Amino acid sequence: MNKSSESIRETVREGYAAIAEAETSCCSGASCCGSSPEVARDLAVKLGYDPKILETLPEGTNLGLSCGNPQAIAELQLGEVVLDLGSGAGFDVFLAAQAVGPEGFAIGVDMTAQMLSKARRNAVVFTERTGLDNVEFRLGEIEHLPVADMSVDVVISNCVLNLSPDKEQVWDEIGRVLVPGGRVAISDLALRKPLPAGVFDLAEALVGCVAGAALVEEIHEAAEAAGLVEIVIELKPQYVTAMENMQDPVYRRIKELLPAGHELSDYIVSASVTAHMPCEGCDGNCDCGGHADESADPSEAEARNAAGSCCGEFGDVASGKACC
Repeated sequence: MNKSSESIRETVREGYAAIAEAETSCCSGASCCGSSPEVARDLAVKLGYDPKILETLPEGTNLGLSCGNPQAIAELQLGEVVLDLGSGAGFDVFLAAQAVGPEGFAIGVDMTAQMLSKARRNAVVFTERTGLDNVEFRLGEIEHLPVADMSVDVVISNCVLNLSPDKEQVWDEIGRVLVPGGRVAISDLALRKPLPAGVFDLAEALVGCVAGAALVEEIHEAAEAAGLVEIVIELKPQYVTAMENMQDPVYRRIKELLPAGHELSDYIVSASVTAHMPCEGCDGNCDCGGHADESADPSEAEARNAAGSCCGEFGDVASGKACC
């Protein structure tokens, strides 16, 4: 890596501040550099988001920054505490808040002050539209989450981890904040093999969620080192193909740097990552005794829920069967 960690963060912070403040997108297509409302909605539908639920979101929430659909793999349950890493204008936070209901809680963390301001303004509109007041947005880096230990049931993220210059630290933080049995549902960009020289130095590619993407095996290793188990990484090259078909300028520039005859999807793919923290003392197959309890931080009392839940594999959580 030829840039310092702080230099990378500053590049990303400046890029996303510009997106938050712009009246229009920074590029004409749909990509991690943002897109018009029409293109952003079209991309979200292509990624599997329900068009009807999208209509509940405040205007300007969907910035076209997605590369997957963590909602589809999170299997969120009523009463759960959900944390979104790199929450932007609140897109996935507001969807998660509706899924977990008034007894649940959805927290968004973003390091860009302009995005945080936009999300908090959107939260007012969200409450007016839905009657739900179960979201909170916090300023912070995903390498140093402003969240208490063992206070979150589910960590989600959409095309953000690749932006971090210290992905191992991000995964360590995910492991720290999850309750025993808590789970991960992340959509991100990943590499099948290293990108050619020159791509990383494209600022557009960095802000566009490409240059910082990790190899698939590196993602697995980092999640495992953080204590997560049953890690599943599903590759979805069709996302990159869609970006090419939509003539996204970032992806077009990157393709120009590839060796002759090579396709973007030979290198870059969208990946869905699922995993969970094992339950203490029962190999991940027991009843952990309820949803996240954020008693370590009294200011988060509204996120508590004493309802029992199973903390085993996703299928058991969805069915409500006891694990042991």
